[in-house]
Amino acid sequence: MPLTHFDAQGDAHMVDVSDKAVTARVAVARGHISMQQETFDIISEGKAKKGDVLGVARLAGIMGAKKTPELIPLCHPLPISKVAIELTLDPVLPGVQIEATVKTTGQTGVEMEALTAVSTAALTVYDMTKAVDKTMQIGEIRVVLKDGGKSGRYTAS
Repeated sequence: MPLTHFDAQGDAHMVDVSDKAVTARVAVARGHISMQQETFDIISEGKAKKGDVLGVARLAGIMGAKKTPELIPLCHPLPISKVAIELTLDPVLPGVQIEATVKTTGQTGVEMEALTAVSTAALTVYDMTKAVDKTMQIGEIRVVLKDGGKSGRYTAS
């Protein structure tokens, strides 16, 4: 299957979605940020100097989803109808598990918006706690669910 963001000459272009049906679309992405135990404790006890780490990261994730077409050159601007960000403290990592759900009704999917939401939330956790932990690692950001449109439903195994 050819890559859709390149024309016959190999030049990058925005995909023409004008002939696609308008359908309900949803995407869910997940990722995490791992950290030192001390950093995890600061977040879980609400003692970060910059404030409510998870609350700010949630808002940043929502903003990231909404700003995706400004960051990813060939993404279509979409009327996003919902962005939900779940940040879960995970003592096993230790760190934070992040999940973003994005919905729209449109002619193209919202996978990029969900991925951007997770990435932005993780980067915000890093930014807010980097003074105490520069070893944090962001990882495993992936689409775990995509539904709607011609290609139908995808669920990660």
